[in-house]
Amino acid sequence: MKELTKAEEQVMQVLWLIGKGFVNDILENFDEPKPAYNTVSTIVRILEKKGFVSHKAYGKTYEYYPLISKKEYSQGFFRGFVKNYFSGSYKALASFLANDKSISVAELEEMKLMMEKEIEKQKTKSNE
Repeated sequence: MKELTKAEEQVMQVLWLIGKGFVNDILENFDEPKPAYNTVSTIVRILEKKGFVSHKAYGKTYEYYPLISKKEYSQGFFRGFVKNYFSGSYKALASFLANDKSISVAELEEMKLMMEKEIEKQKTKSNE
C-alpha cells in the first residue's frame, strides 16, 4: 500500500470523518489557517490517482469519497512502520515501548492487560 504525504493524510482524515464531500466540505473541516481551495482540489485528484479516493460527478462538480477505510490504511501503515523501523518484529516494537521512559507505568499496565485479553481470546478461538 502506498503511503500518504502529510497533506494527503490531512485530506483523508477529513474524508474519513465526513464520509463524502465536495472540496468546500473538505475545506470546512480544516483548522485555521485553511489551505487554498486549489490546493485541496489538487490533493484530492492526486488521492484519486493513487486509488484512495473516487468521486461522483454532478455536472462539473465532484463529490469525493474514500475507497479505503481509515482502519485499512492504519493497519497497512503500521505494518510498514514495524517493517521499516523494527525489522518486521513486533517483539522489538514491544521492547522499544517497554523501555520508553515517556510511557507511564499506568499506560504500560493498560497495554499489558490488553495483550493478556487478546492472548486469551486467541487461545480460546484456536481451541474451538
